[in-house]
Parts: sequence; C-alpha cells; structure tokens
Amino acid sequence: MSTSAIGGATQAGDAAAAATTKARETSLGQDAFMQLLVTQLRHQDPTNPMDNSEFIVQLATFSQLEKLTEIATSIKNLEARFDAIASA
Repeated sequence: MSTSAIGGATQAGDAAAAATTKARETSLGQDAFMQLLVTQLRHQDPTNPMDNSEFIVQLATFSQLEKLTEIATSIKNLEARFDAIASA
C-alpha cells in the first residue's frame, strides 16, 4: 500500500469522524424537538387538547428531519470516500 493511499484513508476517516460529530449535533437538535413536543403536550389545556392532525403533522416533520439528516450524513461519507479514492 502506498503512502498516498494511507493518507487518503486517513482523510476519509477524518471526514467520517466529522460527519459523526455533525450527526451528534443534529441528534441534540432532534432531542430538543422531542423535549419541546413533550413539554407542549404536558402543558396543553385539558379542556382543549391539541388537534390530532396537528400532532401528526409535528411527528411527520420530525420523522422527515431525521431521515434527511441520515441521507445528508450518508452523502457526506460517500463524498469523503470518493475524495480519498480520487486523491490516491
């Protein structure tokens, strides 16, 4: 294995670590979203609860955010791998 291949592998590893860190930061955002949703449910007026369709929309939005984050992370990992291969 050549030195440039090792350097490329190291760069790919660094990019993957950066993507993992970014995913954790996004995960904290998702945790905050869920905490807000739970807090909203706890403090809603019992005589006038949240509309079911509004609740479903919020859950769907959260699900979309989670999937888009996973897709973005996967694309960044692929990009880092291709960059490592191209520079090797």
